[in-house]
Amino acid sequence: MKIDFAPLEIPLQRRLQTAAVAQWVFSFIALAPLCIFLFIFLLFTRFWLISVLYAVWWFYDYDTPARGGQRVPFLCGLKIWDYMRDYFPVKLVKTADLDPRENYVLGFHPHGVLVAGAFTNFCTYATGFRELFPGLTSYMLMLPLWFRSPFFRNYIMCAGLIPSDKESASYPLRKRGVGNAVVIAVGGAPEALDAHPGTYNVLLAQKKGFIKMAMENGAHLVPVFSFGENEVFDQVDNKRGTWLRWTQERLQSIMGISLPLFHARGIFQYSFGLMPYRRPIHTVVGRAIQVQRNEKPTAEELDAVHQLYMDELSKLFDEHKENYGVDKDTHLNFV
Repeated sequence: MKIDFAPLEIPLQRRLQTAAVAQWVFSFIALAPLCIFLFIFLLFTRFWLISVLYAVWWFYDYDTPARGGQRVPFLCGLKIWDYMRDYFPVKLVKTADLDPRENYVLGFHPHGVLVAGAFTNFCTYATGFRELFPGLTSYMLMLPLWFRSPFFRNYIMCAGLIPSDKESASYPLRKRGVGNAVVIAVGGAPEALDAHPGTYNVLLAQKKGFIKMAMENGAHLVPVFSFGENEVFDQVDNKRGTWLRWTQERLQSIMGISLPLFHARGIFQYSFGLMPYRRPIHTVVGRAIQVQRNEKPTAEELDAVHQLYMDELSKLFDEHKENYGVDKDTHLNFV
């Protein structure tokens, strides 16, 4: 295989962009297990007290992720995230105002491999979420598994990430007044297995938990579609029914996380590696769907709001797809 090496003369700005994305990919792939290893390793060295003191703090701080986390605005506004934004680049597109006197549940589609658009837009200040939607605070959901990793849990909470279990996800909507936006990558880990360039499969047909949460808390629903999210990585062919897909789905059901076999480019060459391609991501935030508080919705009421949400997401996709390189005859496929 011919390797396409990066040229030696690359502007410093582009090198910084690559470095920013490299640390982000490393964080998602390897930082959690590395933190677990470090925590255990320190116990058998003269620095054992670090792990012991952290364990004491962890016990005291155990419920913090379920209570809205502990965002650190300074870290969310670091220059490194501007470099990450410009690498693809990522852009947040507003279609309507969101009243800061209300709470919202933002359904993010599609999940992609590593939710690059969701993280950049809603966990950092790089794309201007605070300026576009003044008065709103975003909380992005992540699998509870990651909050069980020492040290790593604090790292992800700094960005406003909170666990995706019902109690944790509902906390900002119930306990933090108004002006809160809970961001959910609705398709979750299973949808990552469908994240192939040029595909528009959305795992939503049977996903109603986030709808119910919005109804129970009187939070308005907002569909969000991230054009280009599936384009930044290639993935090994894993069509439904193949042995690879069966294995991936079995592992996902056991571990709670999916294992897409993705690849793209490297740091010093463009032929292979785990770095994403430099392809634009446009995350379009739709209009709010008004939801009345209903603490015990019936199945019929839930289905009605779910159908309305799917209709609004389809409408959002169709209205903007041609602006971002999608053929006019392409439509969302709800799985």
